[in-house]
Amino acid sequence: MRRLSAWKTDNLCRIALLCIGMVLGASSLTAQPYHIRAGDVLLIEVLEDPELNRSVLVTPDGRISVPMAGTMRASGQPIEAIQRGLAGRLDAAFTNPPTVFVSVQRLADPRLEAGVMTQPKLISIYVMGEANSPGMLKVPKNTNVLQAFAAMGGFTKFAAIKRIQLRRAATIIPLNYRQIEAGAQEAHMQLREGDVIVVPQRRLFE
Repeated sequence: MRRLSAWKTDNLCRIALLCIGMVLGASSLTAQPYHIRAGDVLLIEVLEDPELNRSVLVTPDGRISVPMAGTMRASGQPIEAIQRGLAGRLDAAFTNPPTVFVSVQRLADPRLEAGVMTQPKLISIYVMGEANSPGMLKVPKNTNVLQAFAAMGGFTKFAAIKRIQLRRAATIIPLNYRQIEAGAQEAHMQLREGDVIVVPQRRLFE
């Protein structure tokens, strides 16, 4: 009887240890940080400059665009890494290191991950001059002019926003951001592969 009792006690201890291990294992899995995906919407807050606070969409190529910080990769990154990256990019614009908070405002549509929805085809456009994120940008097909302005992170304080040009092959299309912001029809003009947006520098007293 003593041997049977000892055997039961030993096995009960083993079962208890196994259960504890399973609980700890589950806890460690739960503690894994969430990694951002394309299609997520992030809320970005900068304590020192509320004008930079905004919601940004993680584009299909996994990037976000933030004024003064430019374009950076977000997909596959934990929240903490994005916060550090943005703070580092914004550091030069502040006397002291800025305090940046990033949170997930809305998760990507799960149908994208399941393959039920196909991600939009991307086209390449090019941005030159006084934009916060000049260079080549990958944007979804059918992106319009106003959406492109958002994708390039807006304009620098030196931008001549009334004299922007959209260059399409040999054609130059003048764009006035003030009019577009007020609802001009150019806002809905769809961009094409290879389009170039030129943002000139302001003249004196402009």
